[in-house]
Amino acid sequence: MATMEECRSALEKLAENLAGADGDLRSAAALDRSVSCRITDLDVTFLGRLTDGRIEDVTAVPGLPSERAEIRLTMSGDDLVALVGGELHFARAWGSGRVKLEAGFRDLLRLRKLL
Repeated sequence: MATMEECRSALEKLAENLAGADGDLRSAAALDRSVSCRITDLDVTFLGRLTDGRIEDVTAVPGLPSERAEIRLTMSGDDLVALVGGELHFARAWGSGRVKLEAGFRDLLRLRKLL
């Protein structure tokens, strides 16, 4: 089971990857939305803001947050680490239910380029 620190590191790596994207990927990430990543096995939710292709102001709260983010991911800590490390393919994980992504329809269309 991934630790809290491993999950935080994976999210920081994801933020770096988004910040370094260019072309179509950069435009897909150029949203201004609240984001959350719920880690089910640790019962923690990381909250942040996707702004101009970067994830900023990441904080962790126990359990479910009081407000729903505009873009919400849910998965285990091991799956987060594997996704960011390139060992788990997002579409397969999403299709099998290992990873859940909730967002508005337009955001989903833009995010599919990233994922």
